[in-house]
Amino acid sequence: MLVTFTTDAHADITMFGEFALTFITMMGHSKTVPGAILAADVPMALARLRKAVDAEMTSHSAVNNEGDTDEEDTNEPSVSLSNRALPLISLLSAAADAECDVMWK
Repeated sequence: MLVTFTTDAHADITMFGEFALTFITMMGHSKTVPGAILAADVPMALARLRKAVDAEMTSHSAVNNEGDTDEEDTNEPSVSLSNRALPLISLLSAAADAECDVMWK
């Protein structure tokens, strides 16, 4: 499944459903597709997403610092959750600045 985030202030962002649903939950919404955030609620959703991604990065780096590496993990590069969130954070920032609604389907 693919989920597309749209707003009038930014280009559309399409993500794999698994990650999109994770980010929607981090923003404080249910995993309902389609869905929307009203312009007045976008700054709070953005703040929640940034806080959750920062917390995830902190917990992930703590796990990596323990030295528990798996040989399979070193062979395949992985994309961190914070890097996957960057396009959505950009979209939400633009929507907050322009006071636009955000929708996903």
